[in-house]
Amino acid sequence: MPAIDLYDIPISSAASHYRFYMPADQISPQVPSGVGAVVDFGSKLRSDIIQETDTDPLASDWVRYLASIAMTALAAVVAIGVDSQVSIPNLSLVFVIPVIIAGVGLGLGPSLCSAILGALAYNFFLTEPRYSLTVDDPANIWAIGLLFVVGLITSGVAFTSGRRATEAALLRKQAAVLQGYSRDVAAADNVDAILSITSQALATLFRVPAVVMLVRRGSVVSIEQVGGLEPQQAELEAALSSLETGSAMPSGIYPNLASRFDFWPVRTAEDQTAVIGLAFDPDERPQTPDTPVKTAASVLALGLDRLHGRDRAARP
Repeated sequence: MPAIDLYDIPISSAASHYRFYMPADQISPQVPSGVGAVVDFGSKLRSDIIQETDTDPLASDWVRYLASIAMTALAAVVAIGVDSQVSIPNLSLVFVIPVIIAGVGLGLGPSLCSAILGALAYNFFLTEPRYSLTVDDPANIWAIGLLFVVGLITSGVAFTSGRRATEAALLRKQAAVLQGYSRDVAAADNVDAILSITSQALATLFRVPAVVMLVRRGSVVSIEQVGGLEPQQAELEAALSSLETGSAMPSGIYPNLASRFDFWPVRTAEDQTAVIGLAFDPDERPQTPDTPVKTAASVLALGLDRLHGRDRAARP
């Protein structure tokens, strides 16, 4: 990707600088080979990240709970309608259906809400005395209690199944992104393109701002970023420390207290190295980001080594 220097900022006492590049949506249409269609993807990805950041999680929670209440109300209407026409011994099982749907699609909280409301609705509308939470027949007490327990168990099982399905879908998505990323890196013919492709692939994987820094002789020489979050001086120092120690440095943990980025070192067989940074939300940090990040780091290292070897072979 053609880089346009905006300004130089010293990062150490040594005579070294790093460069910020013009965002992808401001680059001229003349794109060298190796970058391809990823140019327009950067601005789209940044807008997607901004939209997800602006989403109100509290409003989303209310919608999920309202949906579970609506499904339980619909189950109550169906149960009352059936009960008015024919006597069915196990009519209470109708209230298990919204519990299962909520557990798979809405989460554990809405599913438990459906279980509780289903037991109360069955007691209020379908047991004697009707339209009262009082229960005269001890058999009905057992039926209501059993319905509640079945609802709790079902909600837990449905939620676990839904979460595993979500995790499996996420793994498939990550595998597809990493596969495409590997192909793009193999086709790239310059370092800037590889750095840009890597930052965009990581931002796609985790839906957070991403930064990739190229380091030579202990100094950051270029940066590609997606998500509009520019690394500060403390974060540059944390990135270099990650390279020095050869280990990942999570944000908010000593000695990386001031950094908003988690950093991973990328070591190559040549004289240049790189650092990957991801700015996770502290409240929504994935449990195991290391595996896909290290996979991307390995591909990045191979790509940098390939270009370095090619350039060295081309020298007279």
